Parts: sequence; structure tokens; C-alpha cells
Amino acid sequence: MDFILYALAGASVGFAVGITGVGGGSLMTPLLLLFGFPAHIAIGTDLVYAAVTKAGGVIVHRRLNTIRLRIVLLLASGSIPASLFTIWMLKSFFPSPEHYSHILTSSLGVMLIITGTVVLLKDQLQRHVELEPARWQLWIQRHSLPLTVIMGVFLGVFVTLSSVGAGAFGAAILLLLYPRLPSIHVIGTDLAHAVPLTLIAGTGHLFLGNVNLVLLASLLAGSLPAIYIGTRLATKLPEKVIRSLLASILLLLGAKYAFF
Repeated sequence: MDFILYALAGASVGFAVGITGVGGGSLMTPLLLLFGFPAHIAIGTDLVYAAVTKAGGVIVHRRLNTIRLRIVLLLASGSIPASLFTIWMLKSFFPSPEHYSHILTSSLGVMLIITGTVVLLKDQLQRHVELEPARWQLWIQRHSLPLTVIMGVFLGVFVTLSSVGAGAFGAAILLLLYPRLPSIHVIGTDLAHAVPLTLIAGTGHLFLGNVNLVLLASLLAGSLPAIYIGTRLATKLPEKVIRSLLASILLLLGAKYAFF
């Protein structure tokens, strides 16, 4: 019965991802916490889940030639070492997962709030970067290379601690740093970076004993077909309404885990 319950949970999250393109980690981890899983198990399992579910999208974008490999490598040069360093810190300075669970839940709350805000303001952000850039935007664009590495470090740390941010927040970073990048290239590049980051972070949590493989299998069993169905229905449903609802849920959950 538990397997069926978790498969249904995976299906609901997969359906949301298929329709909106975001919400995998930001919905799955809080859902697992509500099921009673400890923070370290919820986050570790979700990271491996994210790596598997996003991999299919990368294959599609690779065929479409919508991945900017140079940007992926810049992000990864910051995020992968940062993720490995974060795992090392958790292993070296805390005797057990219970001693760093508060760090995980607080990080989760912060990243849910950031992701919810990005999802809610996605259209405004995209319109803003397409307009005549302000002075600060020009400065960002001139320094896009080092800023990409720095933002990669930020993602590496907080995705490893929370399992949230590699999708919607990563895309927002690319929109700000590379406003001339076509939207489809933003999505493809973001996905291509998210897969190795979540895989490395998830493998680190597996090393720490924070991945429940039975739970992972049940989530994947439900979510993979649901993502396909959601993607097929995406053009027939009011995506803006669904995205606003998703953003509101993320903001409420973020406030819960960040401040309570």
C-alpha cells in the first residue's frame, strides 16, 4: 500500500512538472516531509529522483541543439565543487543526519520562497530583460562569465542542502545573465546543468545514507508516465492559473520551513 501511495504522489508531482515545467523538487521534498520522512531522506531521495526525471528532457534538448554547453560548463565549474564541498561538510562536521536536519529544512524554506517568487513573476521577469537594459543590467551582462560561476556555487550549495532551485531559479539566473538567449535555449541549458548537479548531490546523499531506494522506485513509477501525460495536456489547460497556484503553495511551504 505504501508503494501505491508514493507512486500516486510521484504521479501528482510529475503531472505538475509536465504542465508547468517546474515544481519537481520544490513539490516533492515538502510532500515527502508531510508523509513523515526525515528531512535528510526526503532531500537525498528527491535529488536522485530529479536527476533521473530530468535526464529525458536533456536528451530531447540535445537533439534539438538547444543546449549551450559553454554556459553549462561555467555553471558546473562552480556548482559541482560546491556540491561536493557541501557533502564533505555534512559528513565531517556532523555526527548524524539529525544534527544537520535544521540546516536542511531552513535551506528548503529559503529556496521554496525564492522559487515560488520566480515562478510567480516569471512573465514579468522575461518581459523586463527583453526591454532596454538598465545600467545595472549592462554591468551584469559585461561580467556574465564570473557571475555565472558564482551563481553556480550558490546553486551547488543550496540545491545540495534543499534539493530545490536547479530548475526555476536556475532558469531565472540564465534569463538575467543572458537576456538574448532564446527561451528554449534557457530551458535546455538549465536542464543540462541540473542533471549533473542533482546527480552529484544525490550521489553524495546516497554516500551519506540519505536515499531510500524503495521510495525512489515508487516515485519514479508514478511520475514518469504522469510527466508525459502532463506535457501532452499542457497546451489545453490554463497554465497561468496553475502556475499561480503552484507559486502560492511554494511560498506558503517556504514560510513554514524557513520560519517555523
